[in-house]
Formats: sequence, C-alpha cells, structure tokens
Amino acid sequence: MNFSVVVPVYNEVDNLPGMHAALTSALRGLDYELVYVDDGSQDGSDRVLEEFSAQDPARTLVVEFRRNFGQTAAIAAGIDHASGEIIVLIDADLQEDPADIPLVLAKIEEGYDVVSGWRRERKDAFLTRTLPSRMANWLISTVTGVHLHDYGCTLKAYRQEVLQGFRLYGEMHRFIPAFAASVGAKIIEIPVTHRPRVRGKTKYGLERTLKVVLDLFTVKFLLSYAAKPIYLFGGVGVSWSGSACSRCW
Repeated sequence: MNFSVVVPVYNEVDNLPGMHAALTSALRGLDYELVYVDDGSQDGSDRVLEEFSAQDPARTLVVEFRRNFGQTAAIAAGIDHASGEIIVLIDADLQEDPADIPLVLAKIEEGYDVVSGWRRERKDAFLTRTLPSRMANWLISTVTGVHLHDYGCTLKAYRQEVLQGFRLYGEMHRFIPAFAASVGAKIIEIPVTHRPRVRGKTKYGLERTLKVVLDLFTVKFLLSYAAKPIYLFGGVGVSWSGSACSRCW
C-alpha cells in the first residue's frame, strides 16, 4: 500500500525539524511520500522544507503558496499533488503524533475508506478550544448525519477515490468525512494521541468556530440538493407562486 502524507504548514519553523524526524521514524520501511504545503509562511518555514526536499527528493515534495490562503486551501493543494493510493493528513505542530499514522493505515487495510482521528484526551484550553470544538462537532454530526466525536482533528486517512468530485474552500476540510459518506464511504473513528503545543503559536481561535458554522450551511446544501437543486428551488418557487395566487384572489 503506497500512501502520501499531506502536511499543511504555516509559520511552524521551530516544529518542523522535530516533525520531519518523527515522520521519517514512524514511516520507516513503508512505501510513502511526504507532501508539505507551505501556506505563505513568513518565519523561514519554506527554507527548512526545501532542505528536507533536497535531502530526500524521491520521498519529499514541497508545494509553496505566495501568501497565506488558509488550512483548507493547503490541504486541497496537497491532495492535488499527492500520488499515493491513500492520503493521510496531519498537522505540523506536533500536537498530533506521527507514530499514530500506522494505526490509521491499519484500519484502511481492514477495509475502511476513511479513518478519522479522535483526540479523546485533548491537551488544549477547555473554554477557548475544547468546549467550542465539542459544540461544533455535535452540530456537524446532527446536520450531516455522520456522527464523529472530533471533526477538527486533522489526522485522518482517506482512500484517494473518496476524495474525488468536490472542491474545498473556507473551513471545509473538516467536512471531508461527510462528503465521503455521501458517496458510500465506510468510516471509522479511532482515538489518537494529542499533546500540548510546545513551540510556536496556535492559529486557531473562537472566530474559527463561526466560520465552521457558516460553512456548514454550504455543506448541508451540497449534501442535500447539489444533485437535484430543483427540490430546493422548485419548492421555493411553488411557495412564492402560491403566495402570489392567494393575493390575486
């Protein structure tokens, strides 16, 4: 099984050496490639990534953005450039443990199409990170019908074929399991290690929760009406027509 590990990077220069060492150690002996996507970093992360690629060009690909476009755009670019049959996503901040990648791959080998990490023992501030995340996870699960504890955990594995047919923008990378479920993907969630951030600054805040909620409206529309938009617009049209006719009478 060959696979690609997609790592979105934004201003993580202090974490990158440890992240790269952890990845190569965890994946030793496996058939893999690393796809780093530098999302317009301004701290020298791009130069560190270029060094990784120069040291092992056969296994390490670097995609560079001219400016910061956001995590979803970085993940989408990484998926587009990946060549593996399986795509693994993981953050570059070392809060998710690369040593868990073989665990999610083992579930793929069991026949699952999507393996989603669950930070069951999360090491983040409760009020500003964990609590809003739990609320968002409940809302997403309720609206999409795909029940996961931790949509926000980047560590996930996908079969390449379930990632085809839709585009990502906004904060929509976290909704990939819902899109995959809509095409019949077999999904499982497993607990993974979560560690406190030691270096660098978090890129997440409460405002991101609002963006997730707004994107959820788009996701609901795409899941429910994208194939048959007449069900939505036709219903609205009939309602308006009925209202207009009642006023005429």
